[in-house]
This record gives sequence, C-alpha cells and structure tokens, in this order.
Amino acid sequence: MSPSATALAGFAAWTLILVLMIGLYRSYLVLTGQRASNQFDPSGADVGEFSRRLCRAHANCYENLPIFGALIAVALITGKSALTDGLAMWFLAARIAQSVIHLSSTSPTAVTIRFGLYLAQWMMMAIMAVRLLAA
Repeated sequence: MSPSATALAGFAAWTLILVLMIGLYRSYLVLTGQRASNQFDPSGADVGEFSRRLCRAHANCYENLPIFGALIAVALITGKSALTDGLAMWFLAARIAQSVIHLSSTSPTAVTIRFGLYLAQWMMMAIMAVRLLAA
C-alpha cells in the first residue's frame, strides 16, 4: 500500500479510535449509573472538560477527513500518488499529535503547538492540491 493510502486509512482509524474513546467513556458513565444513556450533550461539555476536548478532537477529525480523503482519492484514482506520498505520513503524524495535545492540555503553549500542527496539516493539503491540479 502506498504511503498516501496508508495515511488515509490511518486517519480514518484514528477518527474511529477517538469515537470509540467517547463511546467507552459514555458507556462507563451509563453502566455505573452516573448518567442516563439519553443525557449526553453532543459537545461533551456536560460531562467534563476532558470529555469536551475528546469530542472536539473527534469533530476536528471528521471535519478534515473529507478534504484529506478527497485529495488522496484523486491521487490514487489517477495514479498520481507520488505527488502526495511524501507528505501523507507527515500529515497523519501531525493529525495524531494535534489530537493527543488537544486531549492532554489547554495551556497556552499546548494550544499554540496544536494550532501549529493544524496549520501544518492545512499547508500540506494545499501543497497536495496544487501538485494534483498542476499535474
């Protein structure tokens, strides 16, 4: 599998891991009688700060997965994955690091690093888009 395909599968898997974490946490709260199954705010803010950050990290993944997925799909379908392969795994690493930092801290330094990683991802997608459009 090409690095581009691996990164796309990895991004999808990471998004699934985050939603699994939400599900497990909420299931724990329901099974221990701390919450009713129909009492969860989609934002996660009603459960606590970590839950809010977890829901937001997951949302950030599903908001960006279609853009990355479209670029990688175009590269793979047109046989031009060489144009995205060099950045694809770096993109995935930045995505996972951003989520982990999001879950770990809200300090000013962490937020700045997280934004830097987010910006790096957008720059990598822009480079991929330009490369594909120019090819």
